[in-house]
Amino acid sequence: MTRRLVITADDLGRDAAGTEMIHALRAEGAITRCTLMPVSAESERAAARFRRSGFAVQLHLTLNSDEMSSQWRPLSAGRTLRDERGTLLVDAWRVERLLDLGQARAELDAQLAWMYEAGLTPRSADSHAGVLYGLRGGETLLPLALEWCAEHRLGFRFPRDPQLYLGADLRTETQMRHRQAVELADSLGVRLPAAILTTRRTVTTSGGYEALRSELIHGLRRLPAGTSELFLHPSAGGPGVPPLRVWEARLLRDPHWLEALRTEHIELVEEW
Repeated sequence: MTRRLVITADDLGRDAAGTEMIHALRAEGAITRCTLMPVSAESERAAARFRRSGFAVQLHLTLNSDEMSSQWRPLSAGRTLRDERGTLLVDAWRVERLLDLGQARAELDAQLAWMYEAGLTPRSADSHAGVLYGLRGGETLLPLALEWCAEHRLGFRFPRDPQLYLGADLRTETQMRHRQAVELADSLGVRLPAAILTTRRTVTTSGGYEALRSELIHGLRRLPAGTSELFLHPSAGGPGVPPLRVWEARLLRDPHWLEALRTEHIELVEEW
């Protein structure tokens, strides 16, 4: 059974601490690619840093802010993307329920155009906070995302095997929607990873760093055949940086993690 893994550092451009950590991890070979969000004040500096490196930088489609970085602004004029201050909404549930599909597509176009103008040529896209998966009630967002990716010849981070990311006990409705999305991606020629692995925040809250490491090494052993993706959000410490991001950076350098990659005979690659 051949198993390959893309190790992605998400949220490049969120803040300077993340930019520096991701750059260091790239130099160490601890990650195989990263994703950049085009909507923050740090985005331009991060793009310039990585444009010079020649590293694989993908598009982190960002349609909402997070609680500690609430000054992100959309790149298009859509009103359903904005709060009363003109910044991206924080509540992902609200975004999925209120987002106008035409305005969503215009924002996706604007963020991809920003990448090209920054001298970056992504080959895949993914969704910040999973908004484009539509799991919170925005059922039409995932077909939109897949059709948009097909139009621009981009892969999309959505798992063929949902268990590691969504859990083993999926509702019948969720299973059906997942199957329909994979079938649509295949019909459109949109590349998907075999599976997705990431940190489960409920584990880290209760058990700290050791629980995070144990959970991800366990997930590593459960990866299916094919090319899967691990995405983390590594960062150095700093104002507005959650401890979880510092733990994820620590994991990528942890001898136990590196040994697990070796003993599981997992080949690290840049893309699925």
